[in-house]
Amino acid sequence: MTATLPNRATVSSRDRIQALLKHPAANIALPIIGILLFLTIWEICARTGFIALPSPIGVLTDERSNYLIMNPFFYNSDLDQGLFLQTMASLKRVAIGYGAAAIVGVTIGILVGNSPVVDKMFDPLFQFLRMVAPLAWVPIALAALRQNEPAALFVIFITSIWPILINTAVGVREIPQDYKNVAKVLRISNQKYFFKVLIPSALPYIFTGLRIAIGLAWLAIIAAEIVMSGVAGIGFFIWDAYQQNYVTEIIVAVVYIGAVGLVLDRLVLFIQKRIAPGQ
Repeated sequence: MTATLPNRATVSSRDRIQALLKHPAANIALPIIGILLFLTIWEICARTGFIALPSPIGVLTDERSNYLIMNPFFYNSDLDQGLFLQTMASLKRVAIGYGAAAIVGVTIGILVGNSPVVDKMFDPLFQFLRMVAPLAWVPIALAALRQNEPAALFVIFITSIWPILINTAVGVREIPQDYKNVAKVLRISNQKYFFKVLIPSALPYIFTGLRIAIGLAWLAIIAAEIVMSGVAGIGFFIWDAYQQNYVTEIIVAVVYIGAVGLVLDRLVLFIQKRIAPGQ
């Protein structure tokens, strides 16, 4: 029998690629290359007429979009203001709705995870409600609350609560039985068990739900503001620009949405690393 020796050139090139990926500069250079490649493909598709959208260069050179990029803080009225101010209006709603969803979701999730009876009773309802799209909640919220602002907050809340609640319940259920047995043997109080065993064990699951929920909350406010007319925010800005056929403005706003969504996700991840650095 003859052993097949690995190709030295292949092994060497593989090692070089692995070393390159581990270099700190790769964390910056590779994403930049990916973005430039995407913009190049977009530019080619727009110039050849493959897609009926302005090219990246066209967006940057357009007078209206250029004004939005260079003047994010202008304010003429509640509905006519810079993209930064529009985004702040949306983020304020997200903070309120998401914060309420986090408190209620974690609380109910702990209750559901600790009680098999409550879990069996409400799990089908939770699974049913989480499947409802954010836009479907908008007319219900408007009919029930009769005001745009409370309706928008409710849409954010009802959209983002489910991943927090469900992941928290799973985290509580997944606490190792050995931990529970030791807690019983040592006869520790319910308060100490809650803060020393339950919360640390369920924390990774809770933060998984929080990271998923912050993205859903940001998506929900955009959808809600598009449907709700007369409400300042990035969603309404996009809808208003679409009605006036300002496509370049929409593209600039979409960049804002993606950037803010990424920042929100990284912010939750940063908080997780500060609170639970070992998890």
